[in-house]
Amino acid sequence: MACEGVFHIASPVLGKSDSNCKEATLGPAINGTLNVLRSCKKSPFLKRVVLTSSSSAIRIRDETQQPELLWDETTWSSVPLCEKLQLWYALAKIFAEKAALDFAKENNIDLVTVLPSFVIGPSLSHELCTTASDILGLLQGDTDRFTSYGRMGYVHIDDVARSHILVYETPEATGRYLCSSVVLDNNELVGLLAKQFPVFPIPRRLKNPYGKQAYQLDTSKLQGLGLKFKGVQEMFNDCVESLKDQGHLLECPL
Repeated sequence: MACEGVFHIASPVLGKSDSNCKEATLGPAINGTLNVLRSCKKSPFLKRVVLTSSSSAIRIRDETQQPELLWDETTWSSVPLCEKLQLWYALAKIFAEKAALDFAKENNIDLVTVLPSFVIGPSLSHELCTTASDILGLLQGDTDRFTSYGRMGYVHIDDVARSHILVYETPEATGRYLCSSVVLDNNELVGLLAKQFPVFPIPRRLKNPYGKQAYQLDTSKLQGLGLKFKGVQEMFNDCVESLKDQGHLLECPL
Protein backbone atom coordinates (compact mmCIF):
# COMPACT_ATOMS: atom_id res chain seq x y z
CA MET A 1 0.00 0.00 0.00
CA ALA A 2 1.30 3.48 -0.93
CA CYS A 3 2.20 5.82 1.93
CA GLU A 4 0.57 9.23 1.51
CA GLY A 5 1.31 10.72 4.94
CA VAL A 6 4.05 10.55 7.56
CA PHE A 7 3.95 11.66 11.18
CA HIS A 8 7.40 12.17 12.67
CA ILE A 9 6.80 12.42 16.40
CA ALA A 10 10.20 11.34 17.76
CA SER A 11 12.00 13.82 19.98
CA PRO A 12 15.42 14.07 21.65
CA VAL A 13 15.61 12.81 25.20
CA LEU A 14 15.81 15.52 27.84
CA GLY A 15 19.36 15.63 29.10
CA LYS A 16 21.11 17.07 32.12
CA SER A 17 22.23 20.68 31.84
CA ASP A 18 25.89 20.12 31.21
CA SER A 19 28.07 20.60 28.16
CA ASN A 20 28.49 16.85 27.61
CA CYS A 21 24.82 16.57 26.66
CA LYS A 22 24.83 19.15 23.87
CA GLU A 23 26.07 17.07 20.95
CA ALA A 24 24.41 13.93 22.28
CA THR A 25 21.06 15.73 22.13
CA LEU A 26 21.44 17.86 19.00
CA GLY A 27 22.95 15.23 16.73
CA PRO A 28 20.23 12.56 16.96
CA ALA A 29 17.46 15.17 16.78
CA ILE A 30 18.71 16.83 13.60
CA ASN A 31 20.04 13.75 11.81
CA GLY A 32 17.06 11.62 12.79
CA THR A 33 14.63 14.21 11.42
CA LEU A 34 16.54 14.59 8.16
CA ASN A 35 16.80 10.81 7.74
CA VAL A 36 13.01 10.55 7.94
CA LEU A 37 12.59 13.29 5.33
CA ARG A 38 15.16 11.67 3.04
CA SER A 39 13.07 8.51 3.12
CA CYS A 40 9.92 10.54 2.49
CA LYS A 41 11.55 12.09 -0.56
CA LYS A 42 11.77 8.66 -2.18
CA SER A 43 7.99 8.08 -2.10
CA PRO A 44 6.11 9.23 -5.24
CA PHE A 45 2.81 8.89 -3.36
CA LEU A 46 3.64 11.15 -0.41
CA LYS A 47 1.20 14.03 0.13
CA ARG A 48 2.22 15.52 3.48
CA VAL A 49 4.62 15.13 6.40
CA VAL A 50 3.66 16.30 9.90
CA LEU A 51 6.60 16.96 12.23
CA THR A 52 6.31 17.33 16.00
CA SER A 53 8.46 20.19 17.19
CA SER A 54 7.96 22.02 20.52
CA SER A 55 6.93 25.39 21.92
CA SER A 56 10.50 25.41 23.27
CA ALA A 57 11.45 26.44 19.75
CA ILE A 58 9.40 29.63 20.25
CA ARG A 59 9.07 30.64 23.90
CA ILE A 60 12.66 30.97 25.14
CA ARG A 61 13.44 34.64 24.62
CA ASP A 62 14.81 37.57 26.62
CA GLU A 63 11.58 39.36 27.50
CA THR A 64 13.44 42.56 28.40
CA GLN A 65 14.36 42.85 24.71
CA GLN A 66 10.89 42.01 23.40
CA PRO A 67 8.21 44.71 23.49
CA GLU A 68 5.67 42.25 22.05
CA LEU A 69 4.96 39.36 24.43
CA LEU A 70 2.26 37.60 22.40
CA TRP A 71 4.33 35.05 20.55
CA ASP A 72 3.12 33.11 17.55
CA GLU A 73 4.46 30.86 14.80
CA THR A 74 6.63 33.64 13.37
CA THR A 75 8.70 33.67 16.58
CA TRP A 76 11.82 31.58 17.21
CA SER A 77 13.57 31.02 20.51
CA SER A 78 16.87 32.81 21.07
CA VAL A 79 19.77 30.50 20.27
CA PRO A 80 22.28 32.56 22.34
CA LEU A 81 19.94 32.46 25.34
CA CYS A 82 19.46 28.69 24.99
CA GLU A 83 23.23 28.31 24.80
CA LYS A 84 23.70 30.50 27.88
CA LEU A 85 21.14 28.51 29.89
CA GLN A 86 22.37 25.18 28.45
CA LEU A 87 18.90 24.28 27.21
CA TRP A 88 19.99 21.58 24.78
CA TYR A 89 16.49 20.15 24.32
CA ALA A 90 15.24 23.54 23.09
CA LEU A 91 18.27 23.95 20.81
CA ALA A 92 17.65 20.50 19.37
CA LYS A 93 14.05 21.40 18.60
CA ILE A 94 15.06 24.72 16.99
CA PHE A 95 17.77 23.25 14.78
CA ALA A 96 15.81 20.10 13.86
CA GLU A 97 12.72 22.07 12.84
CA LYS A 98 14.70 24.62 10.82
CA ALA A 99 16.64 21.84 9.10
CA ALA A 100 13.37 20.07 8.29
CA LEU A 101 11.76 23.22 6.89
CA ASP A 102 14.81 23.93 4.72
CA PHE A 103 14.99 20.34 3.45
CA ALA A 104 11.27 20.27 2.68
CA LYS A 105 11.49 23.52 0.73
CA GLU A 106 14.50 22.34 -1.28
CA ASN A 107 12.86 18.99 -2.10
CA ASN A 108 9.26 20.11 -2.65
CA ILE A 109 7.88 18.21 0.38
CA ASP A 110 4.63 19.43 1.92
CA LEU A 111 5.74 19.74 5.56
CA VAL A 112 3.62 21.01 8.45
CA THR A 113 5.02 21.32 11.99
CA VAL A 114 3.11 21.15 15.29
CA LEU A 115 4.65 22.81 18.35
CA PRO A 116 3.05 21.50 21.56
CA SER A 117 3.71 23.09 24.92
CA PHE A 118 4.10 21.00 28.13
CA VAL A 119 1.98 17.91 27.38
CA ILE A 120 -0.29 16.75 30.21
CA GLY A 121 -2.68 13.80 30.40
CA PRO A 122 -2.82 10.01 30.74
CA SER A 123 0.28 7.98 30.01
CA LEU A 124 0.08 4.87 27.80
CA SER A 125 3.37 3.50 29.06
CA HIS A 126 3.92 2.43 32.66
CA GLU A 127 7.44 3.85 32.35
CA LEU A 128 7.02 7.58 32.79
CA CYS A 129 8.54 10.13 30.44
CA THR A 130 10.45 13.08 31.89
CA THR A 131 7.47 15.45 31.90
CA ALA A 132 5.15 12.93 33.57
CA SER A 133 7.86 12.11 36.10
CA ASP A 134 8.25 15.80 36.93
CA ILE A 135 4.49 16.18 37.43
CA LEU A 136 4.53 13.15 39.73
CA GLY A 137 7.33 14.74 41.74
CA LEU A 138 5.38 17.98 42.05
CA LEU A 139 2.31 16.13 43.34
CA GLN A 140 4.56 14.45 45.91
CA GLY A 141 6.04 17.74 47.13
CA ASP A 142 9.30 17.71 45.17
CA THR A 143 9.94 21.26 43.92
CA ASP A 144 13.49 21.00 42.56
CA ARG A 145 12.79 19.57 39.10
CA PHE A 146 9.72 21.66 38.31
CA THR A 147 11.19 24.99 39.41
CA SER A 148 13.43 25.09 36.33
CA TYR A 149 10.47 25.34 33.94
CA GLY A 150 9.37 28.86 34.87
CA ARG A 151 6.37 30.23 32.93
CA MET A 152 5.04 27.49 30.71
CA GLY A 153 2.25 26.59 28.30
CA TYR A 154 0.23 23.45 29.00
CA VAL A 155 -1.85 21.27 26.69
CA HIS A 156 -3.82 18.02 26.95
CA ILE A 157 -2.26 15.08 25.12
CA ASP A 158 -5.59 14.46 23.36
CA ASP A 159 -5.41 17.95 21.84
CA VAL A 160 -1.88 17.28 20.64
CA ALA A 161 -3.03 14.10 18.90
CA ARG A 162 -6.05 15.85 17.38
CA SER A 163 -3.93 18.74 16.14
CA HIS A 164 -1.66 16.36 14.23
CA ILE A 165 -4.61 14.73 12.50
CA LEU A 166 -6.20 18.10 11.84
CA VAL A 167 -3.20 19.65 10.11
CA TYR A 168 -2.71 16.48 8.08
CA GLU A 169 -6.30 16.29 6.87
CA THR A 170 -6.80 20.01 6.23
CA PRO A 171 -5.55 20.80 2.71
CA GLU A 172 -4.97 24.49 3.43
CA ALA A 173 -2.84 23.81 6.53
CA THR A 174 0.67 25.15 6.04
CA GLY A 175 3.78 26.04 8.03
CA ARG A 176 3.98 25.95 11.83
CA TYR A 177 1.17 25.49 14.38
CA LEU A 178 1.48 26.30 18.08
CA CYS A 179 -0.50 23.85 20.22
CA SER A 180 -1.17 25.11 23.76
CA SER A 181 -4.27 25.52 25.90
CA VAL A 182 -3.04 27.90 28.61
CA VAL A 183 0.13 29.66 29.79
CA LEU A 184 0.79 29.75 33.55
CA ASP A 185 3.51 30.90 35.91
CA ASN A 186 4.84 28.27 38.32
CA ASN A 187 2.95 29.81 41.22
CA GLU A 188 -0.29 30.03 39.24
CA LEU A 189 0.02 26.35 38.42
CA VAL A 190 0.72 25.10 41.94
CA GLY A 191 -2.08 27.31 43.26
CA LEU A 192 -4.56 25.69 40.90
CA LEU A 193 -3.28 22.17 41.61
CA ALA A 194 -3.33 22.65 45.38
CA LYS A 195 -7.02 23.56 45.18
CA GLN A 196 -7.86 20.78 42.75
CA PHE A 197 -5.92 18.08 44.63
CA PRO A 198 -5.81 19.12 48.33
CA VAL A 199 -4.93 15.57 49.41
CA PHE A 200 -1.46 15.83 47.88
CA PRO A 201 1.46 17.80 49.41
CA ILE A 202 1.70 20.24 46.52
CA PRO A 203 3.85 23.29 47.38
CA ARG A 204 2.07 26.64 47.48
CA ARG A 205 4.91 28.54 45.85
CA LEU A 206 7.84 27.80 43.57
CA LYS A 207 10.91 29.82 42.70
CA ASN A 208 11.26 31.22 39.19
CA PRO A 209 14.91 31.29 38.11
CA TYR A 210 14.06 33.48 35.09
CA GLY A 211 12.60 36.45 36.93
CA LYS A 212 9.34 38.08 35.91
CA GLN A 213 7.80 36.53 32.79
CA ALA A 214 4.66 37.68 31.02
CA TYR A 215 4.59 36.09 27.56
CA GLN A 216 1.49 34.49 26.04
CA LEU A 217 1.24 32.01 23.17
CA ASP A 218 -1.03 32.91 20.27
CA THR A 219 -2.73 29.71 19.08
CA SER A 220 -5.30 31.39 16.86
CA LYS A 221 -3.80 29.76 13.76
CA LEU A 222 -4.56 26.24 15.04
CA GLN A 223 -7.90 27.26 16.52
CA GLY A 224 -8.76 28.70 13.12
CA LEU A 225 -8.71 25.15 11.77
CA GLY A 226 -11.39 24.21 14.32
CA LEU A 227 -9.46 22.84 17.29
CA LYS A 228 -10.96 23.54 20.72
CA PHE A 229 -8.59 23.00 23.64
CA LYS A 230 -9.39 21.12 26.84
CA GLY A 231 -8.89 23.09 30.05
CA VAL A 232 -6.13 22.84 32.61
CA GLN A 233 -8.35 21.14 35.19
CA GLU A 234 -9.29 18.31 32.83
CA MET A 235 -5.75 17.69 31.63
CA PHE A 236 -4.34 17.40 35.16
CA ASN A 237 -7.27 15.32 36.38
CA ASP A 238 -6.64 12.82 33.58
CA CYS A 239 -2.94 12.84 34.41
CA VAL A 240 -3.52 12.18 38.11
CA GLU A 241 -6.00 9.38 37.42
CA SER A 242 -3.48 7.73 35.12
CA LEU A 243 -0.71 7.99 37.73
CA LYS A 244 -3.04 6.39 40.28
CA ASP A 245 -4.11 3.58 37.94
CA GLN A 246 -0.51 2.73 37.15
CA GLY A 247 0.47 2.66 40.81
CA HIS A 248 2.78 5.67 40.70
CA LEU A 249 0.64 7.86 42.98
CA LEU A 250 -0.96 6.84 46.25
CA GLU A 251 -4.64 7.67 46.68
CA CYS A 252 -4.16 9.29 50.11
CA PRO A 253 -0.50 10.15 50.69
CA LEU A 254 -1.13 12.45 53.66
